[in-house]
Amino acid sequence: MTSTPNASPSQQLQNMAQPAPAAAVQGPPRSTGGVPPRGEGAQRLRGGLTVSLYRLAHSRTGDKGNRSNISVIAWHPALWPVLVEQVTEAAVARHFAQRHPRQVTRYLLPQLHAMNLVLDDVLDGGVNDALNLDSHGKALSYLLLDLPITVPAHFAPYLAPHSGGPAE
Repeated sequence: MTSTPNASPSQQLQNMAQPAPAAAVQGPPRSTGGVPPRGEGAQRLRGGLTVSLYRLAHSRTGDKGNRSNISVIAWHPALWPVLVEQVTEAAVARHFAQRHPRQVTRYLLPQLHAMNLVLDDVLDGGVNDALNLDSHGKALSYLLLDLPITVPAHFAPYLAPHSGGPAE
C-alpha cells in the first residue's frame, strides 16, 4: 500500500481499499522441499490467510445475569465486510458449543465497523451463581477472538500483528 502525503482522507481511504498486488502481499515463492506447507503459510500460498479473529478486530464485553454481550470492532474499515461475512450467529454458536448458548443474536453497527453479539444462557447461571471461577464475559471475549477467519491475501496489510493491536 502506498500513501500519498497530500491526499485527502477520503482519497487515502479509497487507496487503502484497493487490493495490493499479489506479489507485494505474498512475497517471493518459497520452496517447501516437497512437504506441503501447513498453517498460515499454506493458506497464503492458496491466495488467502486463515488467522484468529484478534488479527482483524478487538472486543469489549459486558455481562448481566446469564447473558454475555461481546462487541467486535474492526481494526480497519477494510476488514468490516470479512467480519460481517464470517462472524455470524451460526459461527459464534459453533465456536461456543461447549458453553451451550441458548441463543446467539448479532447486531451490526456498520458506521462503527462493529457488531454486538448477545449470547444467552452462556454464563453458567450468571457471575454470582456460577461455580465456574471465571464465567465473566471478559473471559468469553478472549475465546471469541480465537475464532478462525479466512481473509483474502490482499487484506494482509490491514491485519494486526500476532501480538494484537492495529496494523500499521
